[in-house]
Amino acid sequence: MKTPYKNIYNVLKLNRFIVLAVIIAAAFTCVISVVLVVKLHKETVNNAFVVNTDGHVIPLKLVSQQENLEVEILAHLELFHTYFYNIDASNYEKNLEKALWLGNSSVDALYRQKKADGVYNRLLQYSLVQKVLKIESKIDVQQEPYRFETTTVFEINRGSITDTYELTTTGNLIHVDRNFPKNTHGLLMTNFFENTLKKIENYEAHNGH
Repeated sequence: MKTPYKNIYNVLKLNRFIVLAVIIAAAFTCVISVVLVVKLHKETVNNAFVVNTDGHVIPLKLVSQQENLEVEILAHLELFHTYFYNIDASNYEKNLEKALWLGNSSVDALYRQKKADGVYNRLLQYSLVQKVLKIESKIDVQQEPYRFETTTVFEINRGSITDTYELTTTGNLIHVDRNFPKNTHGLLMTNFFENTLKKIENYEAHNGH
């Protein structure tokens, strides 16, 4: 009659062993999970934020987005100013059409003013070549619309005579839907204005040429 009791004790011992094993395994898993979470939290705190020049803590993802935005804005400005000012008798219509896709009515108004003033007729009449030499932009990406100021240096070749000019333009940029290939950066120029235009003497000498 001892056998059944013996079997019951064995079963209870086995059950107790299994329960203890499960508890220990669960506790071990919890400890490992806590350690991993703490480690991940520390890495996140250390690596997911940066401090800007003003001492403000900024999420790294936001910084990356801002850097990408700066790159796109500068590329957009360079593209526009190249299309709008790097022109000659053979390419001005094609280039200006591309430039008009990158700006709003303020750009179109300036284009129409130049056309009315005979700028493009003189380009054709005298076979002028207007070549952009340098484009530099200052931008503010803290808040949309993004303000910019661009300095464009270009030369006008009149055959035997070449004059160099420095033009300062200002305006804002806003986000619009990307349009491939007409507006790949998804930015639109607004309030575009030509501020100052001055002639530069001996530009090559100033730049070490």
